[in-house]
Amino acid sequence: MTSLSAEPGRPAESAAEKEPGRFRAVHRRWLLAAVVAALLAQMGAAMAVTAVRQSPTVDEPVYISAGVAYLRAHDLSRNPEHPPLGKLVIGAGAVLAAPHLRPSFTGSDYRFGRQFLYRWGNDPQRVLLAGRLPVIALTLLFGLVVFAFARDLAGPAGGLAALALYAFSPDVIAHGSLATLDVPTAGLLLTSVWLLWRARLKPRPYLPLAGVALGAAVATKMSALPAVPVLVVLAAVSVWTFRPSRRPVLTAVLSAAGVGVLAVAVVWASYLAVDPRLRWAAPADLPTAGGLRGLAAGWLPFPRPFQDGMRAQFGFEEMRWTGFLFGDVYHGSRWYYLPAALLVKTPLGMLALWAAGVAAMAALPRLRPAAPYLLAPTAVLLAAAMTGSRDLGARYAIFVPIFLAVAAGGAVLVRWRWARAAAVALLLFVAVSSLRTFPYYLPYSNEAFGGPSKTHLRLHDSNVDWGQDLGRLADRLRERYPGEPVWLVYKGSGVPSYYGIRAGDPLTAPPGRVHGLLVVSDSWLVKNDPRLMPLVRSSEPIDEVGHSITIFRRSAQGP
Repeated sequence: MTSLSAEPGRPAESAAEKEPGRFRAVHRRWLLAAVVAALLAQMGAAMAVTAVRQSPTVDEPVYISAGVAYLRAHDLSRNPEHPPLGKLVIGAGAVLAAPHLRPSFTGSDYRFGRQFLYRWGNDPQRVLLAGRLPVIALTLLFGLVVFAFARDLAGPAGGLAALALYAFSPDVIAHGSLATLDVPTAGLLLTSVWLLWRARLKPRPYLPLAGVALGAAVATKMSALPAVPVLVVLAAVSVWTFRPSRRPVLTAVLSAAGVGVLAVAVVWASYLAVDPRLRWAAPADLPTAGGLRGLAAGWLPFPRPFQDGMRAQFGFEEMRWTGFLFGDVYHGSRWYYLPAALLVKTPLGMLALWAAGVAAMAALPRLRPAAPYLLAPTAVLLAAAMTGSRDLGARYAIFVPIFLAVAAGGAVLVRWRWARAAAVALLLFVAVSSLRTFPYYLPYSNEAFGGPSKTHLRLHDSNVDWGQDLGRLADRLRERYPGEPVWLVYKGSGVPSYYGIRAGDPLTAPPGRVHGLLVVSDSWLVKNDPRLMPLVRSSEPIDEVGHSITIFRRSAQGP
């Protein structure tokens, strides 16, 4: 009998003839797996080295100590302005270091975190690294999501291009190696979007998983809330596309509602995991939220601690923060701050590939259906973040390099002459730019803006100086300036004495007494503090540490 796979008039392909094709297919799969593993391995190595060498950034002690308090004391009162899920994950890593905890401590969250790391008999760097490891692991897992999503859209080449952009992103490496909430939130949102995209073909297995991932993102950080209505609509679009019944509209609406209900359930579960009895007393200093914000906080179907956390966030938004952009110090916020910060802190090749990927999504019929899934959440989240009052870092838009890495994978489908060669060249440019900044990923800026050593001239805070280089400063002082008097103005949560730094406070001492080494975190330099700037102007810069701390030399009479 003639094989069904054979063409009329042509004998069926023999097993011997099929064998080379099978071998090539297996070889390609193994090669693809090896490249994926290599990209993730270099990313993991970069994050691990960064995590080991950096002292605590401003927010990390708060999140780590809160996570341990959730697990050990079942106390929701710690860091209530953020939901607990991300901190539970961080705390699960930290408890492996067997830290001591004093739940009865009554100070602020920042004091609690600092005391937890440095005053209660714990090894700060060991606990810090243990808290960072779960975020590193999540960041690598999200890399697999980036690859899988882009491969679904543009094949293996598109998946590898997207993963390369993700794995070499200085911002993703920088914040993926910290015990913070930004990368986990963005990665969970991307996971939910990817599952919604897959639900277009198989709604039943993927829609519930998408709802769980969306709920996990909201249960990690409230900044994910603007994406909820977008993703619920996308859930309806996926079911409408599949049309599994004779009533597609009703099915789509009910399915989307189910995704929303699952997301809410995950938020509730994260609070109940900390305290099944949900004991909660609103903080005495909780700001009151009026108008639409107050109504939103009260009417959303979340636990009372979540609602009060929203009110705390609204209180932060009412404050006037100090911003710094392109050499200009200002109070308040500027709507274009985040796009400008992304322009500085994104590799040039990555910017070009983002643009190419977005253009390919608009132009190519194969990619066009995916545009709402990738671009609509990105646009809504970015618009919401741009209305915020805290111009403190590109980390508030960390979802942009994560989502647009997938979009950029579509650029490999462009059939113009030299298009693929150009894409490869741009990817190599990104890789070289990223590797050159190792291990100083936090203060990265691209070549057009002078590289990491110039970032402090254009941006501040978590863009460049978040307290991460206290340990490196201690090493520098021991190696190059032993025995010299040190005066330190430091931004961060580390305790200088733990690292062996013995320094005076130049902000409280008479200027005539300040001589020797004046060491200043670069974020302080942009504040134009009247106590500090006369000392800086009468000093000579002689060294820098990690592109985030400047060392000056000052004599009693000035330089």
